[in-house]
Amino acid sequence: MNWKEKLAFIGAGAMAEAIVAGLITSGVAGEKIVVSDPDSARRQHMQEKYGVEATADNRGAVTGAEIVILAVKPLVLPAVLEELALSSPDALFVSVVAGKDTAFIESRLQGQVRVIRAMPNTPALVGAGATALARGRYATSADMEKAVRIFNCVGLTVEVPESLMDAVTGLSGSGPAYVFLLLEALADGGVMMGLPRDLALKLAAQTMMGAARMVLETGIAPALLKEKVTTPGGTTIHGLYQLEAGGVRAAIMEAVRAATERARNL
Repeated sequence: MNWKEKLAFIGAGAMAEAIVAGLITSGVAGEKIVVSDPDSARRQHMQEKYGVEATADNRGAVTGAEIVILAVKPLVLPAVLEELALSSPDALFVSVVAGKDTAFIESRLQGQVRVIRAMPNTPALVGAGATALARGRYATSADMEKAVRIFNCVGLTVEVPESLMDAVTGLSGSGPAYVFLLLEALADGGVMMGLPRDLALKLAAQTMMGAARMVLETGIAPALLKEKVTTPGGTTIHGLYQLEAGGVRAAIMEAVRAATERARNL
């Protein structure tokens, strides 16, 4: 990737590391990245593994940075923003902080600060994430293009209105947990029918991954792909009947609704 801007990460936790790893793998030079974190062990790890600059000084980290990625815990964010308020007024701020909207960040920084809110999910840790981006009041199309380039390094990236970010949280933010539950159940079914545990888990995981890739790579609706597997009177339709009888479809939809409502109330 041809990348010229300096990036500063405030926070060096798992998600920050996933993004840094994706950037480095995509060809961004380590000297273009600085991470700030109070944990000396995390700083040493990031510096040694990725060749980036590491510091405990947030203000020093953002000095000269064109893009600042906020990757701290929600409770820490107000203090971090107060510290950075006068340090980097011209930078684009990209926040992966859960539950904090762009208006919250804009109100605590000086001037017409450009902010983009990101909601990545945990598969970003293996380069297969799904990230939704929402621009704040002053962020430009060029800012969004930069943010998309960053998060494309760890998976799929889409832009949504910020009003939909809670729904994104309920779907793709919490979604990996739903999938893990389904994957575990699928493997348990194989074990119940006599398959060894490790084999059942591998088959279940590969089956789910393959099905997801078919949707993404073919663009064919899941309902149509399902029909291709379902022959009259065959094994699949009997299995699908049991899933429908058990209310699996409604339960998953309700899980997304419940998680979305919880996100709105946080």
